[in-house]
Amino acid sequence: MNLYESKILLVDDEPDLLQMVGELLKKEGYVHVDLASDCCTAKRMFGAVEYHMVLLDVMLPDGDGFTLFDEIRRVAEVPVIFLSARDEDTARLKGLGLGADDYITKPFLPQELLLRIRAVLRRTYHMEDIAKNDVVGDAVINWSAGMVQTPDSEYLLTAKEYVLLKKLCENRGRILSINTLCDTLWPDGSYGYENSLMVHIRRLREKLEKNPSKPEHLLTARGLGYKLV
Repeated sequence: MNLYESKILLVDDEPDLLQMVGELLKKEGYVHVDLASDCCTAKRMFGAVEYHMVLLDVMLPDGDGFTLFDEIRRVAEVPVIFLSARDEDTARLKGLGLGADDYITKPFLPQELLLRIRAVLRRTYHMEDIAKNDVVGDAVINWSAGMVQTPDSEYLLTAKEYVLLKKLCENRGRILSINTLCDTLWPDGSYGYENSLMVHIRRLREKLEKNPSKPEHLLTARGLGYKLV
C-alpha cells in the first residue's frame, strides 16, 4: 500500500474546517478520508474502519480529544495528530505526553498539515508516496491500482485508458490536440483514428463524470482536441 491509500479519520466540531481539511486531503490524493464532528460519531466510525491515522480536535461538543485519544489507543496503536486552537504549552505537552504523534495549533498552513501527515505516515508505516493519486472532481485516480474510484463505485482502467488519462492529467488545463492524443495511444500510427480516440474519451467520461453526457472535467475543445480541468 502506498501513502495515499491510507485511511484517515478527521474529528472536529467546526464544519468549515472539516470541509476544508477533507477537500485538502482529497485534492492531495488521499483516497479514504472520513469526517466526524463529535466523539460519539468518531467512536462509531473508528469501530467500523481500520484507520491508519486520526486527526483529532481537543475541544469537542460531547467530550474532549484527550479522553477520546485514550479510548482510541485502547483499541489500536494508530498514530494521532491533535488539531487545536488551544496553544497553551500545558495543552500541547499534555497531548504529546499522552503519546500523540504531533500537535498542530489552529490556524495552520494547509501545506504544513500535509507535510506533518506525510511525515507521520512514512515514519509509522514506512510507506512510499511515489505513486501519488490524482483527483478529478469526485473521482480519485489510483495509478498504482489502475483504477478510478468514486464515492459509489470503482472502475478498472484498460491499458489505453490508463495511458490516455495519464497524458491528460500531466497536461491538466491545457488543450491536447487530437493528433497528440492519437500519437500517445498509437505511437506507430497504426490505429490513430479520431473515431477510436472518441470511443476511449467516452469510456473515460463514464468513469470520471457524474453525468457523462454533460462532462464537467474531460472537455471537448471543438476543432482542437480535449482537455482535463
